[in-house]
Amino acid sequence: MKRAPSGARGFTLIELMIVVAIIGILAAIAFPSYQNYVTKTRRADAQAALTGFATAMERYYTDNRNTYLGAADGGADKGAPASTLFPSEAPLDGATKYYNLTIDDATRNSYRLQATPKGAQAGDGNLQLLSNGTRRWQKDGSTWVEWDD
Repeated sequence: MKRAPSGARGFTLIELMIVVAIIGILAAIAFPSYQNYVTKTRRADAQAALTGFATAMERYYTDNRNTYLGAADGGADKGAPASTLFPSEAPLDGATKYYNLTIDDATRNSYRLQATPKGAQAGDGNLQLLSNGTRRWQKDGSTWVEWDD
């Protein structure tokens, strides 16, 4: 077995293994945080889309003799919004859509708009915006909580 010259440089296998272990630990901590950040950002996009949708509903109310009835596609009272009213998916820009936007219920004087997550966002829970200003999130799949700005 030859000995390395005394001036030889390099890393030992132990040193490389320590570096790989440190990188693994950092990745294990950082990746879930990143995923949480992405989920929250997509939810914020849907919240913004619902706010814009509510503005469109108010405009519809004014233009249609003070009623929200018929604002959905095909003149229905619930379902996807009419294409002339508002887009049916969020985020409004970008190719990948993570929420379906619908009119969950509409009456003459009130409405309930809903953003239903899909695809990579599917487990995040529904968002709703009501005509009285209530903004809520179905965080755990059953309980509604007020959404934060």
